[in-house]
Parts: sequence; structure tokens; C-alpha cells
Amino acid sequence: MPKRPHTDDLQGVTQTETLAAALSVFWVVGMGLFFWFLPADSGGLRHVVMLLAMCVPVGMAWIALVSARSARRMVAQTQSLQGALDALRQALIDTRMAPTAPVAEPVPDAAASHFASRREMSRQIAPRVPAQRQADQPTLALGPGPEDDDPPLQRPDLVRALNFPENQDDTDGFAALRRALRDRQARRLVQASQDVLTLLSQDGIYMDDLRPDPASADLWRRFATGERGRGIDGLGAVRDGATLAVVAARMREDTIFRDAVHHFMRRFDEILVTFAQDATDTDLLALAETRTARAFMLLGRATRTFD
Repeated sequence: MPKRPHTDDLQGVTQTETLAAALSVFWVVGMGLFFWFLPADSGGLRHVVMLLAMCVPVGMAWIALVSARSARRMVAQTQSLQGALDALRQALIDTRMAPTAPVAEPVPDAAASHFASRREMSRQIAPRVPAQRQADQPTLALGPGPEDDDPPLQRPDLVRALNFPENQDDTDGFAALRRALRDRQARRLVQASQDVLTLLSQDGIYMDDLRPDPASADLWRRFATGERGRGIDGLGAVRDGATLAVVAARMREDTIFRDAVHHFMRRFDEILVTFAQDATDTDLLALAETRTARAFMLLGRATRTFD
């Protein structure tokens, strides 16, 4: 795994910023001297031109500098998040490869300390090309594995996993995510959701920013039983025109994004069918509030799934 940059390196004043400050002072002093020795002509207009010449270039330069610093911070914290997810998956793989080990659920401290999926951290998700869907490939029947002995995944755990942990201290969220990753169907959806959320973040689209219209539990049940068309249009509850336009344009232009979206929509549809069989209205409404369900509503509207 590539080495992750440390966010601490971005806390102090960098050499570039020091140089920019020096150049700004030099520019202001230089322009001041230029206008000081320039013969006076039109009084008030002269002062306006002087202020513009002194302040506008400096202001634009510092805006660009602050933007670059923010971008570096985003990349650094994003890669920390990605590394946490990779560590979590690796821990699960290691557990399966050691059948004699107890079915404990440890999470590496490094992963727990960096993992978060709230909006503040989702802004730092690094661009990541979705991996080949290994879960779709046939597996050899070599006997029961550790996940065969795990108890069925409970609905509250699935809902919590699909919303991802709130921050690095969300121990319940991490526990639910670990249990979801032990369930084959849930694991496929969690990984597909991670892929699309990562890709959407590249365009500045984050689930915490969305405010979908309320959708009834009955609509979710009808969609789970196979109903399509105008009757379930209310599930496309994200109606932000600008966001939908960005997603639709990327669906047309980006093959990787389009494949990831279709894969995610299939996985969500599969698990919703199972989830809705015995779920209460409260369970369905809780599912609808997750970041994964918001992504489904957004992408379903953009791809006209609910038309």
C-alpha cells in the first residue's frame, strides 16, 4: 500500500507560503513606490487604480495558494481513510485464512484512528478506481469457511454498516461494519457503496449534503417486490438539478463510473429484496436514512430508474 502523507505536515507554514508572503510584500511595496513617483494626473481615479493594482493580484495569488493547501489536506486525509478501509478488509481476510483462530473481531488501531465517513471526512476521499468485482467470481467449494459459522446479519447492524462509522470513535459503527463484511451479500453492497461514494466525491458530491424528500416505507416495499414506473417515482427523492446534471453527464462520459453505478444499483436492489421481506416500517425508514440509500436515490433518479 502506498505511503500516506501525514496531515501534520500541513499544519505549519510551508516554504511556498513563506515565499508567497514575501512576494506579496514586495509587490505591494513596489506598486506603492511606482504610483508614488508617477506624476499625478486625475486624483481620485489614480487612487482607485493604485488600490486595484496592489490588492487584486495579491488577493488572487493567496486564493490560489489556500486552494492548493486545502487540496493537499484533502488528499492526505483521504488516503488515510482509504488505508483504514484496506486495513479493515485485510483483517477480515487474515481471519478467514486462520481457521483455528477465535472468531474475534479486532480492528487495527491504525485503521480505527483514521477511519471516518462523516461529511468532514468524506470530502477527503481519494479517487479510487473500483477494483474488479471479485465477489462476482465463482468460488471453489473447498468446505465451509469461517463466515458459514457466523450468525445471520441483523437488520440494525446492516443499516448501521450501510451508513458507515460516524468517526474514529464510533465503536458500534465499526463493529456493525465488521459484521456486515462477514456476510457475503452485505459485503458486496458495502464495497459497491464505497466505490460509488468515492467516485461521487471526485465531483464534490457528498451524501451528507443531500436533503432527499421523505419516502414512505410502502414505496420501498413496492420497489422491493418489483414494481417500477411512475408509482414508485417518490423513491427518486433527490431532486437537486445541478447534482443530477453532474451525475448524468458523468454517466455518459465515464465508463468506469457507469459500470460502478450499475453494479451498485444491482447490489442494493438484491439486498433490499431480502431486507424488506420481514422488515418493519421503522427498519425501512432507517435504511432510507443511510448514506448508501441516499446514493441509491440519487443515482436512481439520475439513471431514470424510477421513471
